[in-house]
Order: sequence, then C-alpha cells, then structure tokens
Amino acid sequence: MAKFPPDRFDEIPTTVARVGAHRAPRSRAQALVPVAWAALASGVLVVVGLYSLSLISDRVTFEIPGLNGAESAPAEETPPLPAPPESVVPITDPALAALPDGFTITILNGTGVAGLGALASDALVDPGWPVGTVTAAAQSDLTETVVYFSDPALEGVAAGMVALLGVGTIALSDAFPGAPITIALGADFAAAAS
Repeated sequence: MAKFPPDRFDEIPTTVARVGAHRAPRSRAQALVPVAWAALASGVLVVVGLYSLSLISDRVTFEIPGLNGAESAPAEETPPLPAPPESVVPITDPALAALPDGFTITILNGTGVAGLGALASDALVDPGWPVGTVTAAAQSDLTETVVYFSDPALEGVAAGMVALLGVGTIALSDAFPGAPITIALGADFAAAAS
C-alpha cells in the first residue's frame, strides 16, 4: 500500500465541529415529524370521507360540529292525537282521496313480531292503497300504533289507515320525509292481529 505524506486534513482539531458530510444524527423529535404529518393527513381524510358518506347516503348520518351548518334545535314531534277528531272523516277508499303524485305508505314494524308488517300491508293493499316500504322499525318495543302524516291535507287518509288497521292514533309529523304516510306498528296491533 502506498504511503502518503501527512497533510492538513489528517489532523482534525478537537475544538472544531464537524461540517459537510459529517452531520450529526437526527434527534428523536426530528424523526417523529413525518409520523405526525402522516397521522394528521389520515385523520383529515377519515373525517372528509365520513362527511362525504353522510351526504351521499341517507342511512349514514354524522354530526360534525362546524360542518353541518347552523346548529338547529331538535325537532319537536307532535304527540299522537288520542283519536281522530270529530271533524275528520276517515278516508278508507283511495278513490275518494286526492292523493299527490308518487303517494306511498311506509309501514314500520315496531312490534318485534316478524310478519306483522306484511299483515298490515295486506290490510291496506286490499282496498287499493299504494304501500311502498315495509320494514322493521328502529325500535321493536313500541306499545302503540301511530299513523304519521306529513301534510295536514292527509289527516283524513291517516284516520282511514287507523280505521283499516283497527288500532292506532294519528299524528302530524315531519319526522318521516320518505313517505307522506308512515305507520309505526305497536304492540296494540300485535294484540289485535292475534
């Protein structure tokens, strides 16, 4: 091996800090910066994705403070009326009702007994009422059948639904925007059906 004479680069003074290619190792805090940025970006993507999903599908709702617009007061639901008022004439024949275009009736089975939604649907379809969705309610322990109507002009139709089912009360409510008439079956319907 060749031997070269010593020069100024062979002697490194101890008081001079290293520079250039001889950098100090990164501190632990500097190593965590990319991880923190990745976590922040992931969190933002998850929040944006969930919010977008809630806009696309009515089945998914997420209340994100600040993104849902102005805070609205909880909607007060009108309590069910004990019985149709004397002035309301129950309409049981769809030919006698002035129904809006696309009129359908939604039936929610809140009894916990399978098949009662279809039984209620049959009771309404036989006279000619257009029944749309028949499904289970969010609660399966409803005690009373309630016929919700979204337009005051449909009060007679709602009273007719009570007459056709043999049980229930009516209530004006905008809690069910999917159909002008929504029937939530309760335990009183299960008792009447058995």
